[in-house]
Amino acid sequence: MGIFRNHQKNPPDSEGAAGISLEEEGDTLVLRASGEWVVAAISGVDRQLRGFDAKSGQVTRAVFDLGEVTRFDTSAAVILSRCAYALEEAGARVEFQNLNEAQSLLLDKLGQDGPPAPVEEHEVGLYAHVAGNMGDAVIAVSREAVGIIEFLGEVIAAVGRVFRRPARLRWVPFVHHMERAGFDALPLVCLLTFLIGAVLAQQGATQLSKFGADYFTVNMVTIVFLREVGLLLTAIIVAGRSGSAFTAEIGSMKMREEIDAMRTLGLDPMDMLILPRVLALIVTLPMLAFVADLMGLLGGGVVSFFMLGMSPGLYIDRVRDAADFWTFAVGIIKAPFMAAMIAMVGCRAGLLVTGSAESVGQQTTHSVVRAIFLVIIVDAIFAMFFTAVGV
Repeated sequence: MGIFRNHQKNPPDSEGAAGISLEEEGDTLVLRASGEWVVAAISGVDRQLRGFDAKSGQVTRAVFDLGEVTRFDTSAAVILSRCAYALEEAGARVEFQNLNEAQSLLLDKLGQDGPPAPVEEHEVGLYAHVAGNMGDAVIAVSREAVGIIEFLGEVIAAVGRVFRRPARLRWVPFVHHMERAGFDALPLVCLLTFLIGAVLAQQGATQLSKFGADYFTVNMVTIVFLREVGLLLTAIIVAGRSGSAFTAEIGSMKMREEIDAMRTLGLDPMDMLILPRVLALIVTLPMLAFVADLMGLLGGGVVSFFMLGMSPGLYIDRVRDAADFWTFAVGIIKAPFMAAMIAMVGCRAGLLVTGSAESVGQQTTHSVVRAIFLVIIVDAIFAMFFTAVGV
């Protein structure tokens, strides 16, 4: 006989939530609504009303009783109108009882437009799906770029305040972050750059020896390391090590509402947290890059000694001949800009953390990826600039 043959009741899940009871009296179906019929509370009764099989019953009259409804909005009117149209199509006469003025106005307004048109589901093609994903990615990148530029402006404004009033800079955290972000990273930077320098020299000697030009291995290692590899490798290490630490530290403070407490006390998080980290990394990354250059050249010298039989004195002479001041300066000039990018991305990601540990992990991962990406972009821009000016 269908669903109308049975007495059914969907009580409210909690006090005030939407509920409905179905009572069949002969050929009359009475639907008694109760509780708050608003968009946030009617998902359950919506599913029940969608499941009606009006055509399988012998109902000739349907009555909607809204006397126990405490709240009623447009979404509830849409649901009841849809059910009423379905009953009318099945041959039943529909009536509404115990309506107040607002409920009657909503139902009359929807009744003027007739039954809702069926929703047609369009299958999205592969190209439309790819184009949609590309559009979402472009929007996300644009928003991220705008956010980074805004944060850069805030940092520059904070630096200007410090120049006017140097006492605003917190020197103890500044020195602390120089140690944590710079000097504590020194062993890792030295080890990796030494190994990369050795590998670069070994591969260069192997390939150049085929052309009888293995003598130029020193030139290759010197120029490549001083201009690009030494700084770039150091910046990537710092981004993965110190940038992620900045995000985790500030994110944990944001999650524990310590930053909100600082603002309540009249303390500016930009001066207290962000600026010491940014300035500390700007100072330490050029020094780390200088040490990385020395260790890379040392690794290349060890390989040259064993593979090419080149004495240390001759190796140093070849390095001096291959590199001039600008070969070294090109790499060092880029270091403060990369450091600023790494620190700002890491600190900004920490401020974007919400109130969960999962958010801390996500923002930490995002900060590392963004920092490495921006480091490579900055390096490419400077490489094109120095090439254009002939340096």
